[in-house]
Amino acid sequence: MEDLDRRIAAVRRFNRIYTQRIGVLDESYLDTSFSLAESRVLYELSRHGGVTATAIAAGLALDPGYLSRILRGFHRRGLIERRRAATDRRQSMLSLTEAGRAAFAPLDNGARQAIAGLLAPMSPPGQARLVAAMREIATLLGAEPPRSQAYLLRPHRPGDLGWIVSRHGALYAEEYGWDARFEAMVAETAAAILRGFDERRDACWIAEQDGRNVGSVALVGHTETESRLRVLLVEPEARGLGIGARLVEECLRFARRVGYTRIMLTTYSVLTAARRIYAAAGFRCVEQHPESNFGHDLVGETWELALQPGAGLTTAGAAGSATPPGRPARPSRPKSCAMRQR
Repeated sequence: MEDLDRRIAAVRRFNRIYTQRIGVLDESYLDTSFSLAESRVLYELSRHGGVTATAIAAGLALDPGYLSRILRGFHRRGLIERRRAATDRRQSMLSLTEAGRAAFAPLDNGARQAIAGLLAPMSPPGQARLVAAMREIATLLGAEPPRSQAYLLRPHRPGDLGWIVSRHGALYAEEYGWDARFEAMVAETAAAILRGFDERRDACWIAEQDGRNVGSVALVGHTETESRLRVLLVEPEARGLGIGARLVEECLRFARRVGYTRIMLTTYSVLTAARRIYAAAGFRCVEQHPESNFGHDLVGETWELALQPGAGLTTAGAAGSATPPGRPARPSRPKSCAMRQR
């Protein structure tokens, strides 16, 4: 009960800080003649060529009677117009008039300037942290996250390998029920990557979306001609965008540029999405062996890709998924194995 009381107090404190910072306690919003609720209704109307009052009330969780009073006021001021819906003559479609669009324009511009002023004192990394925290709050409160298609790949920076360890441990525990020994293995792999990192022969990429890490992969030299693919990971909310395939493709490009003739990786048969990416990129499963690890009976696999200098790349279209950073590849002659798909 004490923990709940502390959390309630923390949420209330945040609410007080945020409502004060964005000016919602003022009698009018952004020095206009509109209240915050009226401004939100105008925003919803601006997004649609025509929308029903029922849809606005549902989208904003507004009391229908309160919304009706707001809409009557807009109608008296000539800000909205009504027309019968083509599909249901009992419904009225609402849209902004020219005067309504003119009234909304300074509101929209004022909101942009207010948020720009809120962000201005922060560094770009600080702004990214704020946006990521707001996205997390919205998601936890049940809001549907925006489905952005844009992402970028960049070299790893200080702190990224720690993120890779943390997210591997959390995701595998959540999605597969693997215990802390898996996170320990990833930590050992990450430490080895950092200790022996040679930018001429090793590479690590982070996939970013809106300033937030959503994926990773590393290619690490093992011998003069052989490299190992490690720590492939794609966050659940970023899957389906081809990020996993793109990360693997970057590894292949780098390997060819350096002069590696073979890439090895290890994975598990249960990781079907990752295995599809490897197969589409040209890897083949060369060995399977049962093992008991991370609290489960698993089938470990070794995959390899023989590289031909100058050969083209195959881009996989399968969704990305987390995959282990890899156990040491077995030096013995591999036996062939069939790829098991679900």
